[in-house]
Amino acid sequence: MMDALSVVSQLRDLASEPQNREAIVQDQGCLPGLVLFLDHRSPEVLLATLQTLRYLAELSLNISTMKNELGMMVSLENIVARDELSVDVTDLAKEVYAILSASPERNGRQKPQFFLNSSSKKAKCVTLHIQGLDDTDRRGLCEEALLKVRGVISFTFQMASKRCTVRVRSDLPAESLASAIADTRVLCAKQVVKNHEGDEVLIPLSAAAQSERALPDYLPEEDDEPEKKAAGAVSRPAAATARGGTWLHAAAGFLSRTFYW
Repeated sequence: MMDALSVVSQLRDLASEPQNREAIVQDQGCLPGLVLFLDHRSPEVLLATLQTLRYLAELSLNISTMKNELGMMVSLENIVARDELSVDVTDLAKEVYAILSASPERNGRQKPQFFLNSSSKKAKCVTLHIQGLDDTDRRGLCEEALLKVRGVISFTFQMASKRCTVRVRSDLPAESLASAIADTRVLCAKQVVKNHEGDEVLIPLSAAAQSERALPDYLPEEDDEPEKKAAGAVSRPAAATARGGTWLHAAAGFLSRTFYW
C-alpha cells in the first residue's frame, strides 16, 4: 500500500517531465488529491506536494485550472500563515501562490523559469553535475540526500546531462549539498559554472567555496530552441512512459479511495 509521501513523490517525478504536466492536471483524481495533501501534517509531504505544484504551474495552460481547483488558493494561504513550518516550505508556498495569482498575460511559449525565477531575494540556485546519476534509483538517492539538507527549497533534475538545479537559501554553501550527496557513497557532485570566456566548467565544491564571490548564483536553463533541444535530448524509453501512465491512473485511484467520500 502506497503511503502519502510515496504517492506525492512519484507524482512529483512524473510532473518533472514536461510532457506529463497537462495530463496530471486534467486527471480527475490527481489535482484534488494534491490540494488535500496541502493540509497534510508531514513537512516532507507538504514540500513534495508544493514541488509538484510548482512543476505543474510551469505549463501556462494549467494555471487557470489549478487556481480554480477547490481549496487550492486557501490551502496555500494557510501554509504561508503556519508558524511551525520551515521557511523552505512557506517560501515555496508563496511562490506557487504568486504564480497562480498572476495575471494570465504570459505567452504560452515563454521560456520556462522553474526554480530559477526566484520570488524570494533570500534564495539562490546552484547547478550541480552529479557523477553516478544514471537511473531513477540513483535519482531517488540524490533526492533523499538533498531533502535532508536544511535550507534546500526545491530542486529539478536534467537526467540526460546528469545535472541537478537546486534552489537554496542564500546563506547555504554549495559544499553542504556536495557533502550530503557524497554521503550516498555512490554519487559525487561538482558545481557547474561559466568561466570568463562563457564556457561551462566543473568546479570541485571545495574549490568553489574558496572563490564563491566570483561564481554566479545559477546557470541559465539549457537552450530552449525546440529543434536544438529535440536533437540533443535523450528521450524516455517507451516502456518507462507506459509505466508512468499506468502509475498515474493508479495514483488517481489511490487518492480517490483515500480521500473521497
